[in-house]
Amino acid sequence: MISSIYSSVTDAVAAAKNASAKYAALTLNERRQVIEAVRAALRPLAEELAVLTVAETCMGNEADKTEKIRLAIEKTPGVEDLITEVNTGDHGMTLYELAPVGVVCAVQPSTNPCATLINNTIGMLAAGNGVVHCPHPRALRVSQLVTAVISNAVLNTCQIPDLVVTLHESLMGYTKEIMSHPDVDLVVCTGGADSLSQAMSSGKRVIGAGPANPVAIVDETADLKQAAYDIVRGAAFDNNLMCTSEKCIVVTKPAAEEMIYQLLKKGVYYVKDEAEIQKLLQVAVTQDLTIHKKLEGKSADKILASAGISCSSPVKLIVVETKKTHPFVTLELLMPLVPLVIVSDFDEALETALEVEQGFKHTATVHSQSIEHLNRAAQKMQTSVFVKNGPSLLGVGFDLEGHTSFTVATATGEGTATARHFTRRRRCTLTDGFALR
Repeated sequence: MISSIYSSVTDAVAAAKNASAKYAALTLNERRQVIEAVRAALRPLAEELAVLTVAETCMGNEADKTEKIRLAIEKTPGVEDLITEVNTGDHGMTLYELAPVGVVCAVQPSTNPCATLINNTIGMLAAGNGVVHCPHPRALRVSQLVTAVISNAVLNTCQIPDLVVTLHESLMGYTKEIMSHPDVDLVVCTGGADSLSQAMSSGKRVIGAGPANPVAIVDETADLKQAAYDIVRGAAFDNNLMCTSEKCIVVTKPAAEEMIYQLLKKGVYYVKDEAEIQKLLQVAVTQDLTIHKKLEGKSADKILASAGISCSSPVKLIVVETKKTHPFVTLELLMPLVPLVIVSDFDEALETALEVEQGFKHTATVHSQSIEHLNRAAQKMQTSVFVKNGPSLLGVGFDLEGHTSFTVATATGEGTATARHFTRRRRCTLTDGFALR
């Protein structure tokens, strides 16, 4: 197996540039064959990659990571995502098509390293590009393995080496150098705030995933049993590491008692006692109001144990009843600890949700049987991912409907980014013909 792992930024970018020029000459059918070969090479490795990811990052759980990796392999759109637009009139036809950009610098997160890398790479290959990956230091080894598997699959299919490459180390200096390299044409950043800031100042076109604090609204018209199931499923999934996972619940007072009861039935550890809230606060949040990295992506049981709270049965999710100004509400905790805020009615719920989401325009879910409430929430929240009466997981393609994307580009406006976004739009005009009307 080839490695496609370089010790020099110059060599890595040069290899990807040379490969991308050859790859851009392939037909769309040949690209399809390459992408199917990549999927085929990754399918048998999904469980192994999940195990390696948890071992290296010390975050999340193997079962959910396996599910995410399989989702990225199977449901990431390929060449079919490259839509063609045509306008015709009395004087001819204007055609708009999506062409490769060249070399993409792809910055990956530690929270979903394999799923995001696979998802981005399939989309970028479908668009006709070469890729230089910049993995997170906490997920370097597993990211290098995935890169090598993909690169080898490409080579075996179209005899083009080094179309997808990475570096032997993950350093901020390397990432910055790749972003600003003259032969890099696009920067796709799914990393943290520091990486995004660097990307935005690189002088290149950027597709950037911004911060998030997803909120779930529940009103008294909702199917509360289903709402509780959906919220627990989304918020507990992979220990709440996904940027789209429910990070706060806002529930109207008429629905609160039944909603809490349904949450308890779904394996939630519900906290209302102030002493227990303080214990959780001390272990989950630092004095300078940042999350404790040692508990990021850890299980609910681990968090309770760290806080000195005993529980007789395994716990999927911790739900803490608190006010909207509490740090549990204002911070994106990235752990299965979710605050619940009780408000008087739907109007207050919507206003509170807007405050909680903080204008990131990332993700929101609403549980209601009122069409007016659902529509008003969608219009007011203006999030890139909006799910009605379902878990947040539906917003990234779980459960059959919709494509899969693990890069939610809120900072630059693309939303859930797929192959079509990793292209440049070209216009071709044909005169005096081709209009059949």
